[in-house]
Amino acid sequence: MVRGEPKRVGQVVSRRAVLVGLAGLAVAGGGLTWLVSSRTLLSPFSLAPTSTSRSIPSSPHLTPTTTPLLLGKLLYTYRGHSNAVNAVAWSPDGKLIASGSGDNTVQVWDATTGANVFTYRGISSRVLAATWSPDSKRIASGDSHPNGTVQVWDATTGANVFTYQNNTTGDVYAVAWSPDGKRIASGGADQIVQVWDAADGGNIFIYRGHTNSLTGFVYTVAWSPNGKLIASGSGDNTVQVWDATTGANVFTYRGISSGVLSAAWSPDGKRIASRSQNTTVQVWDAADGRHVYFYRGHSLPVLAVAWSPDGNHIASGSYDQTVQVWDAADGGHAYIYRGHSQPVLAVAWSPDGKRIASGSEDKTVQVWLAE
Repeated sequence: MVRGEPKRVGQVVSRRAVLVGLAGLAVAGGGLTWLVSSRTLLSPFSLAPTSTSRSIPSSPHLTPTTTPLLLGKLLYTYRGHSNAVNAVAWSPDGKLIASGSGDNTVQVWDATTGANVFTYRGISSRVLAATWSPDSKRIASGDSHPNGTVQVWDATTGANVFTYQNNTTGDVYAVAWSPDGKRIASGGADQIVQVWDAADGGNIFIYRGHTNSLTGFVYTVAWSPNGKLIASGSGDNTVQVWDATTGANVFTYRGISSGVLSAAWSPDGKRIASRSQNTTVQVWDAADGRHVYFYRGHSLPVLAVAWSPDGNHIASGSYDQTVQVWDAADGGHAYIYRGHSQPVLAVAWSPDGKRIASGSEDKTVQVWLAE
């Protein structure tokens, strides 16, 4: 079923262009004009945070240390895509991996061997986000179609269940399934977060806390492990934590000097790790936003961050073409995976915490040992 009547926008923004869009936008002829092309993303970014409403202490640069030999061993490389891999999601039962790409497909494949199970082609534009239902039976994917759709489909057969089409201005950058499997939250270029029924797409409510401006796009949405809260990050330089049932704001984290591109909850729900337009990852208290530490191991902007299932480690992917695995308690003891030849756009842990799948602009997903 199709819901809502979206408005068409003049330009589709790919995940690879998000950083550029945050770096500079201008209004020309009634539309957005990107000031920097997607091939100049390696230009330097300022690392110094601007003044905010929260005091953020400086942190020492964290130097990677020696780790066990097996950590980082490549198991296989999935090469089914013909364009950059923007999204990687491991099925909750650990059997399959779904990867979304700029080639307009979501591909589902065996997590052990990399053998393709099927390719979902019911999308007419770039895939920017993908998430599994908690029972591993369905997948919801967000795309960059001017109509801004989220498609929900059967993870075994690829049969479309319904299409949620209630975004008003284009790209869907973030899609997240609630832990109980009953709701889905999606955010994008319409600068809002919509929470809706996962069974039929019926809209429940809309969160409008982010700034309504050219930079207010919502790039990340994450449910707390207990399903009671949602954290959403935006180009307005905030992560906002709010009630998942009513949409009431709990608090707004402002300790960020540039647009927020991702946020991940710790498995115990006590902390949040957020990545932004610069080279750092910030870890902070999920109850009150108290800053805990910076991770500063990357040399270029960080694009992906994921917490290990046991809560002990965090993995971050970057434009510096590496995935770095580090201690979630203090940001120490980093291991650097260097298997990709282009920026790393997506990172996902296996449910047992033993493997990591990393998707890249090099069109591959690499699966390697995380311990």
